[in-house]
Amino acid sequence: METILNLLPLTDSERADFLAAAPNDDHVFCPSPDLTFTSDTASLDKIARATVILGCVPPHMLTSCTGLKWLQTWSAGVNNYLTPGALPQGAMLTSAVGAYGQAVSEHMFASLLALMKRLPAYRDHQRAKEWVDEGQVKTFTGTTVLCLGTGDLGSHFAGLVKAMGAHTVGLNRHPDKPVVHMDELHLLSELDAWLPRVDVVAMTLPESPETIHLMNARRLALMKPDAILVNAGRGSGVDCLALADALRAGKLWGAALDVTEPEPLPAGHPLWDCPNLLLTPHIGGGDHLPQTVRNIVAIALDNLRRYTAGQPLRNRAL
Repeated sequence: METILNLLPLTDSERADFLAAAPNDDHVFCPSPDLTFTSDTASLDKIARATVILGCVPPHMLTSCTGLKWLQTWSAGVNNYLTPGALPQGAMLTSAVGAYGQAVSEHMFASLLALMKRLPAYRDHQRAKEWVDEGQVKTFTGTTVLCLGTGDLGSHFAGLVKAMGAHTVGLNRHPDKPVVHMDELHLLSELDAWLPRVDVVAMTLPESPETIHLMNARRLALMKPDAILVNAGRGSGVDCLALADALRAGKLWGAALDVTEPEPLPAGHPLWDCPNLLLTPHIGGGDHLPQTVRNIVAIALDNLRRYTAGQPLRNRAL
């Protein structure tokens, strides 16, 4: 019999579905309404007894969980659990990839469109009680949008901008595999050749040694002077100090960041005072869109049914 520690915020109907998916197992429900684990979410004793965990327990609290067989996170990223020793030997790890595409892509799209129409500048004028015309704006029609990352987030975002008339180009490691909403696919190694040709660079990449400061000072300088950079992947993907220099020098139309390096952004960081920058505090995902939580629950429930039936799990990372 499994001991399933369920940290997901569930409706009564969803709780009944989880009980029905594994009727012979012991279910321990400790819901975390905002998808944030705190010291009050679940006791160390409950964590230690669990053989299955549905949710995100901080890795340092899993050291006593020697019987853990499977961890299903509510996050799409699982880097914290890939460190050697973070999980017991042989434990499976699955993520919530596929749950966040709608929320994050809509946030990226809204931020990008706001920059194209100069809305942040007009908001500043409104607060200063100034009646100022900021001049020409941009449209998606006829633009080329470069998507760095073509997974759930990137493909959702490509669908939104493509519907508005943009030509979408995706860069990844496997351009031979089709991706929905991408007009073209090429190798990520071709990034330097594409940067001078595109109007928007949209980043949804996970963090890896290859992606840290992928957009550095040299690559930012390769972009068109009226191009826009959007990052909703990992803050480390952009050299934020180099971006601040580029924006202050007027080398880009603008940038929209939902992620930064570091987070939270320190009060004295130069990004705070950059012109044409739309900055949000990593809120594109999480539980800000209620549907995202329901998506996470659906993925976990499907995987529990698969686990009980001895079938392969979705979104395996380990």
